[in-house]
Amino acid sequence: MLRRGRLYVATLAAIIVSAAYAGEVPAPTALIHAGHLLDRPGSQPRSSATVLVRDGRIAEVRDGFVDPQDFPGAQVIDMRAYFVLPGLIDSHVHFNGTESGKGALLERLSKDTAFFAYRAATLARLTLDAGFTTVRVLGNPAGVTLSLRDAIAAGALPGPRILDAGNSIAATGGSGDVTLGVHSALAGHMDQDNLCDGTESCRRAVRLQVRRGVDLIKLKITGGVNSRVATGLGRQMFIDEARAVVETAHLYGKKVAVHAHGADGINLALECGADSIEHGTLLDDQGIELMLRSGAFLVPTLSTATTYVERLANNPGTYTQEVREKMEWRASVTGQALRQAYARGVRIAFGTDAGVSPHGRNAEEFVLMVKYGMTPGDAIKAATLNAAELLGIADEVGSLEPGKRADLVAVRGNPLEDIAVLQHVPFVMKGGLIWKQ
Repeated sequence: MLRRGRLYVATLAAIIVSAAYAGEVPAPTALIHAGHLLDRPGSQPRSSATVLVRDGRIAEVRDGFVDPQDFPGAQVIDMRAYFVLPGLIDSHVHFNGTESGKGALLERLSKDTAFFAYRAATLARLTLDAGFTTVRVLGNPAGVTLSLRDAIAAGALPGPRILDAGNSIAATGGSGDVTLGVHSALAGHMDQDNLCDGTESCRRAVRLQVRRGVDLIKLKITGGVNSRVATGLGRQMFIDEARAVVETAHLYGKKVAVHAHGADGINLALECGADSIEHGTLLDDQGIELMLRSGAFLVPTLSTATTYVERLANNPGTYTQEVREKMEWRASVTGQALRQAYARGVRIAFGTDAGVSPHGRNAEEFVLMVKYGMTPGDAIKAATLNAAELLGIADEVGSLEPGKRADLVAVRGNPLEDIAVLQHVPFVMKGGLIWKQ
């Protein structure tokens, strides 16, 4: 646990420390006095409000600072100098690595599962400290984040609440094929049960992930920026294959997040019933109409472009020529799809692609969302109510309403006026437990 502020007594600190490692034991009744409170993003914030937390959930929200004497034994958390809002949600992260290019390939060939597991736990804690109390992990070849999800839920490790997609489903030779660029003598020894070719194969690939206990399915339907082959960013699946993936996932009650850059892949995914489009770089008018009709979300992952620029400047030699060209192109067109989709009323959910972009810097995405046309209020809503709806957990998180999880963060300054203040989160509560102060 991080150092407690002077407002917290030693007994509360002891309770929180023990609870953090013994499971999500409900915190004692607490009164959070908030100088400003955005209890439901999209609405106007309250001035001088109190959030009552009981058994790890929001019990009540009241205007004004409630007198502690009305609640004997309640702990008062003084956030009167802060702006309090719901815990943030990142709809697109990867905890499997921080390397890219040749470095990522070398890691995959030289490190064992335990290495990736320990690092995933470290990255999860870094994400929680940044104010993100829930994340959706979209692809982890080593499979360690499924176990990390369960360990965090059991209280064995600190980290955000995780919804996990297991291994991304893709076509042989497609963006999710980890043997791209690997010598054939080694490729045959790498687990590739996520690859599918033809409808029966694609149905089986989904069922294998369902058997592992995933929360959703991730489908890679187009080429990827970091894919080590010169096949572009267009569609890599036939419609019967994509439809087989989506229909099978929905048969099991699993939503489908689709990695798609090219318009042909975006539109194909939407025609097949995709629940979200990740990246959506070349979203066109047809795609926008399909999204408006279906209610699918766009998760723009703008942060990747900034990272591509940084990585090309620092170590261009780690990438092949075709990857460098794709990275430069992605950086040059970033934000165009978001600007068009937002103006037309497409639903937007916050997602960074952390793992490609740096972990712990997730909130930089807010600044980019505002840069490319969103209001600060809508950017916050994308990372709270909208993301919660996309993840299918809107009855649990996304706003500070009675009955929901007591996930909240506090910042100095008003993020509705200066979205950049969300890059520095000094207070994090998840499930009624204080994780950062």
